[in-house]
Amino acid sequence: MKNVNIPDINPEEEKKLAQANKSNDLKEYGQIEIPDAPENIHCITIVGQIEGHMVMPPQNKTTKYEHVIPQLVALEQNPNVEGVLIVLNTVGGDVEAGLAIAEMLTSMSKPTVSLVLGGGHSIGVPIAVASDYSFIAETATMTIHPIRLTGLVIGVPQTYEYLDKMQERVVGFVCKHSAIKPERFRELMFRTGELARDIGTILVGKDAVAEGLINETGGIGQAVIKINELIQNRAPGGH
Repeated sequence: MKNVNIPDINPEEEKKLAQANKSNDLKEYGQIEIPDAPENIHCITIVGQIEGHMVMPPQNKTTKYEHVIPQLVALEQNPNVEGVLIVLNTVGGDVEAGLAIAEMLTSMSKPTVSLVLGGGHSIGVPIAVASDYSFIAETATMTIHPIRLTGLVIGVPQTYEYLDKMQERVVGFVCKHSAIKPERFRELMFRTGELARDIGTILVGKDAVAEGLINETGGIGQAVIKINELIQNRAPGGH
């Protein structure tokens, strides 16, 4: 049998290939793996517009729910991952896609902490409150408003009754997983005067905490400390 010489991989080519894979991960999932760093916390980013049943134009920055949901399933099954950090900077997007992500997060058995940076608007609100503990940066904002009559629910008749039921799903979820009361949340949704030519309320940092939506103002340092604390409390022998 003729020997076939398999050429050694050029270290420079191997480096370029690894870099290309990282770039692809960043493009598709918004994140890359940190090499040679033992980590028990996995970070998921929810950025731009949450893309659901309809594909957004290529110039839009989106988070695709069909990418996020399999990640959450994999994280739930991975014994090396002890906690999940969710970082949000989103304008909102597809209502059902956002609720699907929120429901997945709240049903995870592993500790979860969310951090709103920049903005956690519209359907980003249920995702932010779905974690075990939530933070918001002091300058970050959250917009509370009713479900729009156009573009948010795809493939169903845009009837008032259906939208009203969708809205009640959002109100029920947010109030169940935060300290805000349904009456107050609806009041913020339908407030007039704050948004030009529209209704709703913008909450900045401490306002979101004062209203009971978010647990605490803080940044990445506080979020990591908190998730490690939750992991320790969950571990056998933890308090």
